[in-house]
Amino acid sequence: MSPPLTKPTASLFSSASKPPPPLCTFLFFLLLCILGFYTLHHPHPNPREPKSALRYRNLFLSFSSNFTLASYLRALTLHPHLAGTQPSLDTTDYVYSHFKNHNLETHKVEYTALLSYPSHASLVAHFANGSAVNFSLTEISGKVGPDVVPPYHAYSPSGAAHAKVVFVNYGREEDYRSLEALGVNVSGAIVRGEGWEERRKRSRERDCYEGSGGPTEPGVAGVKGGERLGLEDSEVLERFPKIPSLPLSCETADAILGSLRGPMVPREWRDSGLSMVGPGPTLVKFTYQGEKKEGTINNVFAVIRGLEEPDRYVILGNHRDAWTYGAVDPNSGTAALLDIARRFSLLMRMEVETSKNNYPL
Repeated sequence: MSPPLTKPTASLFSSASKPPPPLCTFLFFLLLCILGFYTLHHPHPNPREPKSALRYRNLFLSFSSNFTLASYLRALTLHPHLAGTQPSLDTTDYVYSHFKNHNLETHKVEYTALLSYPSHASLVAHFANGSAVNFSLTEISGKVGPDVVPPYHAYSPSGAAHAKVVFVNYGREEDYRSLEALGVNVSGAIVRGEGWEERRKRSRERDCYEGSGGPTEPGVAGVKGGERLGLEDSEVLERFPKIPSLPLSCETADAILGSLRGPMVPREWRDSGLSMVGPGPTLVKFTYQGEKKEGTINNVFAVIRGLEEPDRYVILGNHRDAWTYGAVDPNSGTAALLDIARRFSLLMRMEVETSKNNYPL
């Protein structure tokens, strides 16, 4: 005869167990909410990520080299490389080869652009004492070769003027109003201003085309097959300055402006270092002849495709063309950009090699 069945002392499943008290249920639910909120707003960091990011940063900085930067800058500035010229194309090829040699995905795109070059410029000042000075408009240096283009304002119209000189400070509208209040009439005069930032602002407001594309490409880049207007198109002509202009060295400007007489400069102009605004008595005759012609310019770029957020872009850029040798502007930046590309290439190579060796960075 079988022994009598006995009740188990414990059970994992019981259909007859009592439900938990309401307070316990509420506290349990509240604890889950707190844990969920903390997890969403304070995710647990991957212990490898900070060390990996710091390692990459330290490696990137350690790869820098004054020697490589100097070699890049030297190669880029051996010759003047005005946009659209053969030396400028040489810098294009140099940058392209650099990216390719470091196994970067490299592209080169050609654009047709309307460019501006000087043909002739002269400046003669006739002073009150009867003397006349024919000023040199080129840099005074024994190291400057004949292939250096003299300073000029891009897209300035050709022309000549022979008149008294008036100092106009920055050439802003309020500066002309100040001269008008002094009784100075600038009509027919040659005006001299100063200040790069104000000149850029004034050019944008009055004369030069602002927007993407070039003067003959409204709003688009000058790629093959793109829309292009004729040089004599009224819409194009409206984008160019109307008054001939010429950049002067500080030495030349001081010689002319220091000879001016007439009313005293306004109080707010005293930082200019001048005492009187003219007109004259110094007479200046200047001529400028320039030409506009279409040329080919190139854009070179390398791409490093990211694994995270591939639809977002981080863009590092720098232009290469220069009026002269461009050691400061722009090629100090070009050299830095090339070295950044080299260091990223080294990091990418290390990533591939360590992935093969299964070594965590």
